[in-house]
Amino acid sequence: MLKSITKTLLGAAFIVGAAAPHAFAETTLNALFMAQAAYSEADVRAMTDAFTKANPDIKVNLEFVPYEGLHDKTVLAQGSGGGYDVVLFDVIWPAEYATNNVLADVTPRITDDMKKGVLPGAWTTVDYDGKSYGMPWILDTKYLFYNKEILEKAGIKAPPKTWAELNEQAKTIKDKGILATPIAWSWSQAEAAICDYTTLVSAYGGAFLKDGKPAFTEGGGLDALKYMVDSYTSGVTNPNSKEFLEEDVRNVFQNGEAAFALNWTYMYNMANAGKDSKVAGKVGVVPAPGVEGKSEVSAVNGSMGLGITSTSKHQDEAWKYIVHMTSQETQNAYAKLSLPIWASSYDDPAVTAGQEEMIAAAKLSLAAMYPRPTTPKYQELSTALQQAIQEALLGQATPEDALKSAAENSGL
Repeated sequence: MLKSITKTLLGAAFIVGAAAPHAFAETTLNALFMAQAAYSEADVRAMTDAFTKANPDIKVNLEFVPYEGLHDKTVLAQGSGGGYDVVLFDVIWPAEYATNNVLADVTPRITDDMKKGVLPGAWTTVDYDGKSYGMPWILDTKYLFYNKEILEKAGIKAPPKTWAELNEQAKTIKDKGILATPIAWSWSQAEAAICDYTTLVSAYGGAFLKDGKPAFTEGGGLDALKYMVDSYTSGVTNPNSKEFLEEDVRNVFQNGEAAFALNWTYMYNMANAGKDSKVAGKVGVVPAPGVEGKSEVSAVNGSMGLGITSTSKHQDEAWKYIVHMTSQETQNAYAKLSLPIWASSYDDPAVTAGQEEMIAAAKLSLAAMYPRPTTPKYQELSTALQQAIQEALLGQATPEDALKSAAENSGL
């Protein structure tokens, strides 16, 4: 009997002992974000603090890198056997990440409410080959921002509706001595330049690939690069654009040194209401223009998603965190920096108040978003195109030769 009681007590102690550490264990998630455009680092920290307050058993370590380091950080950590549980990824990477098993397939985790509530186009950010590899988070494209005061001074009644008209208006501003170089772009040898180029490719009705092979050496792909070179060499574009990233464009624009700028949603409220902006209250925004006879507006799909790495040992907790970060409540609270992925948010006065002009532009632009090529070899293709754009801008090669060289070096 005594032996039996002792055995029972020992058994109970073993069960309690085994359960106790688990009951009080704190799960630590490592999450990788970018320190550039869309939500600021402070905002991501605030969103995360709200999550950890509601989930005290989960701790989240945040790491921020410039966009240019996001892809390689994710892939290198994967190769070393882990590191991150949650990663921010660009719309251009699901093909590569799915093919190389970088991200976990979360299709079974996506609820009917998510499927119905999120704007249909947003799912293209995270889907590849019929499966979902995360939740869309940043729904974005590039818009044409303009300085209302400068246009008024130049006698320009309305912002341009076509890319040709943009150059004409910029020339008017230049000729009147209001600004020496009225247009700012992010044409640094980086992904930013590909986003501007894609916007123009969409306007000119071009294609990146045909039957899996490069098709940008002719038609709209060639017309887009010719437009960039013409804008650069004609003197209406700020010559430093060839070194600018998006934050450089924002700084130039909000200092009153550009009449026009192509940039993401976040610039609207930062330039129009930011304390350090010299153009607050004077910022206009419209969809990027079209090309007569070919398009009304143009737009690149610059959206991003949050996914779980396939090596994460805490996939349930990671998903819980992603659901919080992408929730309608969280997104609505930060809608001044990135527009929500949720369709019904656009009928919420708390979301639209003070940015009606931005929302009006978004309704047209988000419906016209054009994808960068979907290929597991995207990084090689992008690198080749970045180099081609630089060579053409600097006059080291004609647009034709630069794009032919990019096609040869694209890995396709």
